[in-house]
Amino acid sequence: MQCSWKAVLLLALASIAIQYTAIRTFTAKSFHTCPGLTDTGLAERLCEEGPTFSYNLSRKTHVLILATTRSGSSFVGQLFNQHMDVFYLFEPLYHVQNTLIPRFTQGKSPADRRVMLGASRDLLRSLYDCDLYFLENYIKPPPVNHTTNRVFRRGASRVLCSRPVCDPPGSSDLILEEGDCVRMCGLLNLTLAAEACRERSHVAIKTVRVPEVNDLRALVEDPRLNLKVIQLVRDPRGILASRSETFRDTYRLWRLWYGTGRKPYNLDVTQLTTVCEDFSSSVSTGLTRPSWLKGKYMLVRYEDLARNPMKKTEEIYEFLGIPLDSHVAHWIQNNTRGDPTLGKHKYSTVRNSAATAEKWRFRLSYDIVAFAQNACQQVLAQLGYKMANSEEELKNPAISLVEERDFRPFL
Repeated sequence: MQCSWKAVLLLALASIAIQYTAIRTFTAKSFHTCPGLTDTGLAERLCEEGPTFSYNLSRKTHVLILATTRSGSSFVGQLFNQHMDVFYLFEPLYHVQNTLIPRFTQGKSPADRRVMLGASRDLLRSLYDCDLYFLENYIKPPPVNHTTNRVFRRGASRVLCSRPVCDPPGSSDLILEEGDCVRMCGLLNLTLAAEACRERSHVAIKTVRVPEVNDLRALVEDPRLNLKVIQLVRDPRGILASRSETFRDTYRLWRLWYGTGRKPYNLDVTQLTTVCEDFSSSVSTGLTRPSWLKGKYMLVRYEDLARNPMKKTEEIYEFLGIPLDSHVAHWIQNNTRGDPTLGKHKYSTVRNSAATAEKWRFRLSYDIVAFAQNACQQVLAQLGYKMANSEEELKNPAISLVEERDFRPFL
């Protein structure tokens, strides 16, 4: 039986249409590894099923700021938060940690780590897709009609505090401070927030709750994402000094050591060594330049950023392939040359950045510094931080303890 050329043509066109519909369905399909999480047995139902892949057709740039507490991550987050075309979230993984791991037993056990990382990767994947409803699984009490007042540090996200997500009284150009945002904006409508996310070309998220860059491999290799990781590091001695000042109760014994000159017998040294071990492991992965991180990873030392914030910010944006917004440049000028007493709360980003970078040298005794150097000598060498060999050397600001290093991104 022979077919006319018209019939053949119709069959061919029908085949093309079917394939196109299948491809659109396949690529547009929303994906969650573990949908429908509820309170009962939440951790047990976290799963590691194989993904149903869709692809990042919009080519949004997804940015993850990988850091640890008191390393300058709030400051770096603002370099993205101030960009008019970036949707920025501050620590959404806070909700995962508080839901899955009881507040008073939050530890570093392998089981806790697996639970946290599995859930964190799923949530990050959803947030980068502007699916903010998935966050509701971890907000307590649950949002009603997709509205809530329980999003952690909502006020640290400019988009969540401005129109159309928030409609405060006054000028349309009004920029709310973090505390004013919560007071003037009321409940956060996650539907409006998701729409604002979709309208922007890039999504940036800051977290201090992922220990190592290797924990992100599944996301970096995910074809649905265009994920780039900015790993922020800081001299562990500076982190220790900042945490001792900020988290006074938690670091009480370190403060006691500084005040008395005697090391407490029950000092929790893991408060220091965990930072150094995580840094060392993560940086080792990044600097060995594995193929899966090619073009996806940039190491940034806080000290380099603090000394020359504009130049380093330009390098970061160049690596990401995102045009540098004039709002970002203006924010840098206003927030890196100021009087730090103008922003006294612990997450303030107003500072004389160059002076702040090595202020730790005058907050720690030489005995504590020597102890920290011995415990963290591997990562200090990896990152180009010099040893202070005496009290005089430590307290002399003319002697830099930061080597010149070129941590050029692996492109």
